[in-house]
Amino acid sequence: MSDLDQLTQSLAGNVRYWRTERKLTLDALAARSGVSRGMIVQIEQARTNPSIGTVVKIGDALGVSITTLLDYAQGPAVRIVPAEQAVRLWHTDAGSYNRLLAGTEAPGPLGMWDWQLMPGDSSSPDPHPPGTVELIHVTAGELTLTVDGTKFHVPAGSSASFEASTPHTHSNDGDTPTTMVMAISVPPSR
Repeated sequence: MSDLDQLTQSLAGNVRYWRTERKLTLDALAARSGVSRGMIVQIEQARTNPSIGTVVKIGDALGVSITTLLDYAQGPAVRIVPAEQAVRLWHTDAGSYNRLLAGTEAPGPLGMWDWQLMPGDSSSPDPHPPGTVELIHVTAGELTLTVDGTKFHVPAGSSASFEASTPHTHSNDGDTPTTMVMAISVPPSR
């Protein structure tokens, strides 16, 4: 089974599990997440590989992290994620990508990401739920971070944090690759 097939199967079972655990109908999850009922059915039947934005919306509506949606197996108090098991969820033909390195559910969904943005590439995720915070540390190049229409330049060795419920974009306006580590903390589901 390919990594993509494994990911699709895990996502299918985990969305179904958490929707049932939260006692949500397909229609209720669709209304809560903004993802169509038909798309949720396709995801639960492992018939599609949804975008990262769709997975984030479903996770937010269920009150669980992307890590949980991709792998629900409960492990020991310390969980080691081998490099080859980091999950790539977004990429471009130019070579930009993000990888989910690790995540947890306590106190709310928290994920740590490895990003690479090639020159000229950008990512504009949907705003996260209120109270969500992104922490970014740039390890190479320079990140152009646009938050609610204002641009911020974050050079290598620098870090930034911001409320991620506002529109935001991660861009590489330079001529060398930008690499960064990002943590996203989502408040617990109410």
